[in-house]
Amino acid sequence: MSLSSDALTILHDWVKSESLRKHCYAVADSMKYFAPLSGAAEDVDLWEAVGLLHDMDYEKHPNLERSATDGHPFVGVQWLRDKGWSEEVCRAILSHADYSGVAPETNLEKTLRAVDELSGFVVAVALVRPTKSIHDVDLKSVKKKMKDKAFARAVNREEIVHGAEQLGMPLDDVIANVIAALKADADRLGLAGVVN
Repeated sequence: MSLSSDALTILHDWVKSESLRKHCYAVADSMKYFAPLSGAAEDVDLWEAVGLLHDMDYEKHPNLERSATDGHPFVGVQWLRDKGWSEEVCRAILSHADYSGVAPETNLEKTLRAVDELSGFVVAVALVRPTKSIHDVDLKSVKKKMKDKAFARAVNREEIVHGAEQLGMPLDDVIANVIAALKADADRLGLAGVVN
């Protein structure tokens, strides 16, 4: 079995919320898409697994107070360590939470930080289109919505911009690649569009 299929099983065991599952699918799609772009084509399975697992404990242990030791992502990472998952996976998951004390250093970690919020934002842009289709989302529409502070208020725009900077990739390229990644999985994400 691949790491990503194990990760999918774990995600389904831990997360019952359909919207959180879809968020993890979207981040995994982005991670899988970015791996070859980052020179890690041989690690696509690993990158996808990290995307699937990054919020595995968020539903049960949301850590809204942003504790640096308890709750998300520490509970999930401890469980993964106990089950023999690699330190590479565990560190990447810790690094996506800016309060964890683990700064993103590797391409894997920087990519997760760059695509996490952005994947959710692109999904939100698709869902407000009349068609509810990712196929009707482009770079221009995402950038326009980023300027609209009332839209998807919970999404931290600065984190999206900072993530692209850390990755060393122009923001427009990061956005365009996330859109392309999500288009490839539109059916599972529920973003194939409504049929009138």
